[in-house]
Amino acid sequence: MPKGLCIFGMVTAALLLIIFGLDIAVGFLRIESVIVDVSFLIAAGLLGYMSWTTYREQV
Repeated sequence: MPKGLCIFGMVTAALLLIIFGLDIAVGFLRIESVIVDVSFLIAAGLLGYMSWTTYREQV
């Protein structure tokens, strides 16, 4: 089960990186603040990093 949660965390982080990265590039979500986009990108990056390191410890 913990491996599944790590993979779910990595997938979630990748989706957030794609969505908010595209929002900065194209602006399709109509979020006016770039600060919100950047903070979500940082949070998604941290989630991906923590998920990846935890997954590597379990293998």
